[in-house]
Amino acid sequence: MAKIERFYNTFQPDHYDVFVNIDRGNKTINGKTTITGNASVPNIAINQKALHITSVQTADQELDFTTDDTAEAIRITLPQTGKVTFTITYDTKLTDSMMGIYPSYYEVNGEKKQIIGTQFETTFARQAFPCVDEPEAKATFSLAIKYDEHPGETIIANMPEDHVEGGIHYFKPTVRMSTYLVAFAFGELQSKITETKSGVKVGVFATKAHQPKELDFALDIAKRAIEFYEDFYQTPYPLPHSWQLALPDFSAGAMENWGLVTYREAYLLLDPDNTSLEMKQLVATVITHELAHQWFGDLVTMKWWDDLWLNESFANMMEYVAVDALQPDWHIWELFQTSEAPMALQRDATDGVQSVHVNVNNPAEIDALFDGAIVYAKGARMLVMVRALLGDKALREGLQNYFATHKYNNATGADLWKALGDASGLNIGKIMNSWLEQPGYPVVTAKVDENGDLTLSQQQFFVGNGHDEGRQWQIPLNSNYDVAPQIMADKSINLGNYQSLRESNGHPFRLNVGNNSHFIVKYDDTLLADILDHTDELDPITQRQLLQDLRLLAQGQQISYASLIPLMTKFKDSKSSIVNAELYQIANNLKMFAKPGSPAEQELRQFFDSLSKDQVARLGWMPQAGESNDDQLTRPYVLSASLYAHNADSIAKAHQIFMDYQDKLESLSADIRGFILKNEVQNYGSEPLFNKLVTAYQQTADASYKQDLRMAIPSTTDPTLVGKVVSYFEDANIVKPQDLRAWYRSLLINNAGQQAAWNWLRDEWQWLNDTVGGDMEFATFITVTAGIFHTTERLKEFKDFFEPKLDTPGLTREIKMDIKVIESKVALIEKEQDAVNEMIAKSLN
Repeated sequence: MAKIERFYNTFQPDHYDVFVNIDRGNKTINGKTTITGNASVPNIAINQKALHITSVQTADQELDFTTDDTAEAIRITLPQTGKVTFTITYDTKLTDSMMGIYPSYYEVNGEKKQIIGTQFETTFARQAFPCVDEPEAKATFSLAIKYDEHPGETIIANMPEDHVEGGIHYFKPTVRMSTYLVAFAFGELQSKITETKSGVKVGVFATKAHQPKELDFALDIAKRAIEFYEDFYQTPYPLPHSWQLALPDFSAGAMENWGLVTYREAYLLLDPDNTSLEMKQLVATVITHELAHQWFGDLVTMKWWDDLWLNESFANMMEYVAVDALQPDWHIWELFQTSEAPMALQRDATDGVQSVHVNVNNPAEIDALFDGAIVYAKGARMLVMVRALLGDKALREGLQNYFATHKYNNATGADLWKALGDASGLNIGKIMNSWLEQPGYPVVTAKVDENGDLTLSQQQFFVGNGHDEGRQWQIPLNSNYDVAPQIMADKSINLGNYQSLRESNGHPFRLNVGNNSHFIVKYDDTLLADILDHTDELDPITQRQLLQDLRLLAQGQQISYASLIPLMTKFKDSKSSIVNAELYQIANNLKMFAKPGSPAEQELRQFFDSLSKDQVARLGWMPQAGESNDDQLTRPYVLSASLYAHNADSIAKAHQIFMDYQDKLESLSADIRGFILKNEVQNYGSEPLFNKLVTAYQQTADASYKQDLRMAIPSTTDPTLVGKVVSYFEDANIVKPQDLRAWYRSLLINNAGQQAAWNWLRDEWQWLNDTVGGDMEFATFITVTAGIFHTTERLKEFKDFFEPKLDTPGLTREIKMDIKVIESKVALIEKEQDAVNEMIAKSLN
């Protein structure tokens, strides 16, 4: 297995002059890169990947070099050590891999067009120009770009354009930064530009396939976000502009290139007149996440990829801090509770999961680090714990000092803890290292013992089989009883006589108030009954947390899954969207206990109807003017449940709405459009309808509408049309590689399409590897599959296919974990199926 060489140890670059000449017609790149830096030895190495090197020279001589493709390197013999300048001339291909320099494809009025963009994170800058492609190798960059230009095209980069000479666009030198943040793009772009209070130009750029109004929302959020961050960090935005660019083809969600942030179109552009609140919140948090990085990640960068969390966890927390300040009416921290918290808790409970801080020994492992549930979501929860411990005053003071000390340089986690500890007087590093360096999290058991004392104990929590190594955490308990310590560092503690505590406090005992700490609570029967007797007094986050912790305990076989069913009835009329999100998470998990077509499935559909029918009646199908955010966000859960229930009125109502809008589907309210389309395909499907929706998918530039169609089309039950869906997977004119995973998942979750989707994945694995392999999302095709499979037959097939691939760098951990994920569900079903189905039947009587 290849080991990583750290080239920065022997050569430290100071400045790059990067010239590239891009010919879109012939798909070629010709380049010349001049590098100035310090060499501590005469034999140095520079990163390259798939570059054809034609010469390496100094001002007066050709230098000896060899190309080492295994190490992704050029090995150069220099005439002397110390300060050196040399020029590397090369050529390479313009590829469709969505890495390095690549084209994005789109259509305007039926005419095919392309724009060129870049994606250099993690290690793809070396595919564009030779460089020391390591985060610590910060330097300044002067870009000079020539291309087969035609009138009406725009070119943008990290820094403003300086001048054009001989068809070459020269850009001002960048500030000192890492290679993976270099970016540029060109093509027929439209834009809208504004300016912050401090004079930073802010712009949104997109292809002309979009309506100009689709740029407005992002422009407003981006401008206000930069103003917010300048104030919060007490550190000026250090560049003259901040461009936001929507790329039609983009493998990641977005990328924080300094001064030129790139996004999937779906995460930047939206129709202000017809986009759901949920989608607006998503777009706003993506923008604020990337702009948080302009300081945390760009100005100060992790020293090496093992501290990736330092970039991502912080940006993941700050996106919510920013949106909460910009749009307080959204109550955005509730979204944190329905997205980041459950995602982190679910994945972090599987034995073998990575810790937030991970050592990296192999190049392929770098991309595998980008585990959204751990490095992003769990890491963000860690930092929410820190914020709760410190308060914003000490947090801001610590961050200001952190930026002042490390700006334009690199840092480690220890540097952040030191800055925050100095500002707060707390030993933050000691507390947080138990979360940073260890995988998993604890369940805190709260019980009244045989002596009547209230005791707490911590133990690692697992869903499925787990090897308990006796790990302990420093747990911020956040209790509503003062007798509980701020931090629980011991394995167990005794809080004293429960009855005395209950009487003096006057309310039920609870832990993790606000659900900000990364642990779950198992209350004994006495304590749980007391809480459940007072649920009406609990805020929505607490109600949701209660259901979530019980669901996880049931999945971990610490309580019976059947015991959740009476509780669901108790919460079914909640007007809180976050309570409903958890309620229907539990409900949807019940589907794995009922075999398709069985009497148990029929009773489950009736149970879904009993949960949802009153809410459907209350909310109606069409959004209402002036309704609350909670009502807008709850409607999708209950409509989906009602359609799963085969509620005849709902099916007929959805069909009627479809008929009313059949000639203007794009104008149908985005809040409900996906369910209307899916219902039509499932219950009134035909080949002409199928073809009509596929054509609409190809022609629309509205990312929200595309998402709805992507949900509906693969839900067909017609075997011929299922075959057509599979045939689209490798047709980039219909399904772009960036959207392939979503199409695959939509077909896999469809009982009528699952076999075809699974066959395709196994048959076409090599094609998939060739098309999206090497990308940070490649392994998630495995994750998605494991998330749906739950039978002994599928487990065997999964193991038969993936176990031979266990030694594939970057896939090993994912395969091992996902086998355990399916095994845990198979074991749970075997143990609980009869009890769950009996409880569902009982609830209907």
